[in-house]
Amino acid sequence: MISVLAIDGGGIRGIIPAMVLDQIEERTEKPISELFDLIAGTSTGGILALGLTKPGNDDKPQYTAKQLIDLYEAEGENIFYRSICHRINALGNIAEEKYSSDGIESVLHKYFGEARLQQALTEVLVPSYDIERRNPWFFRSRYARDPKKKGFDFSMGEVARATSAAPTYFEPFKLDAEGPEGYYALVDGGVFANNPAMCAYVEARRTYKNENDFLVASLGTGELTRKLPYEEAIGWGLALWAQPILNVVFDGVSDTVDFQLRELLLPEDGPRRYYRFQTELDIGKDDMDDASSTNIYALKTKAQEIIRRNDNDLDALCAQLLERQ
Repeated sequence: MISVLAIDGGGIRGIIPAMVLDQIEERTEKPISELFDLIAGTSTGGILALGLTKPGNDDKPQYTAKQLIDLYEAEGENIFYRSICHRINALGNIAEEKYSSDGIESVLHKYFGEARLQQALTEVLVPSYDIERRNPWFFRSRYARDPKKKGFDFSMGEVARATSAAPTYFEPFKLDAEGPEGYYALVDGGVFANNPAMCAYVEARRTYKNENDFLVASLGTGELTRKLPYEEAIGWGLALWAQPILNVVFDGVSDTVDFQLRELLLPEDGPRRYYRFQTELDIGKDDMDDASSTNIYALKTKAQEIIRRNDNDLDALCAQLLERQ
C-alpha cells in the first residue's frame, strides 16, 4: 500500500492541520515522514510538508509536527507584518500587496536554512503557478534528485516562498532557474490546487506505477462560513472583489477535490482508502492572515474539535499506516 498525505493552503489556518499531524505522530510514535510515501502541500500546507521532511540529525526530520505548531504561534505575526511605511505605500492594499515579503522570507530562512528539495526524507509535491508562462508548476523531490533532470533542485525555503505567494497578500516570487528566461515568476499554488490531494494521488500513481493500492489522507484548514451578502457584492468592483474572490476560489477548489476523491476512492469490500479531516470556521476569523493570539486560540479550538469528533477515524488511519511499516 502506498500512503499519501495532502495538506491544504490557508495561511495562518495551517495551525489546524499541524495539530492533526501532531496527533498522528503521537498515536503512531513515528514521524510523519516515515508514515507516508508522498506528502503534498499547498501554500501553508507546502511549508508543513517541507518542514516535516527537512532532515536533521541521523536522517531523522528536524521538526516534529508539534514544533511546527509553534511556528504559527511564534512567527505568525512576523510573517504577516505591515510596517507603517508599507501600509501607506500600499494605499490600503490597492497599490501594492498587503505585506512585504521580508517577514515571510526571514521566517522561512530561519526554519529551512540551506536545505535542498532533493534532501526531503520522503517524496514531496508542492504546487505553485507561473504567471508568465501561465502554467501550473510543481516542485517534485523526485525531479530534484534525478540527475537526468537538471535545474529542478531548489532550496526548501525558495519552494516554500513560491507556493505561499498568495496574490494581494505577497508579491510574486522570482525564482532564479536554468533556461532561456533565467527565472520563474511564481504565485501561490492555491489558485488552482488549494487542496492538493488530487494532484498528490495522481503523482503517487505516476511515481509508483506498479502499485494499485493507495491510501490518501487529506487535511483541511477550515471551511469558510462567512457570507458574502448579495446586496453588498452586487456593487463590488475590481478593488473590493480582489481578496474575497481569492477566498472563494481557494474554498471552492478544496471542496471540489474532496468530492472527486470520495468518488474515486470508494471502499469496495475492503479497508477505507480516503480520509478527509476538515472543520467549519464558525468561530474566530477565516482570514488567512489573522495571526492575533485570540484567533490562534480559536483555530486551535477548531483543531481540537476535529480531533475529538474524528477520534475513531484517526485511530483507524494510524492503524493502517502502522500496518504498512
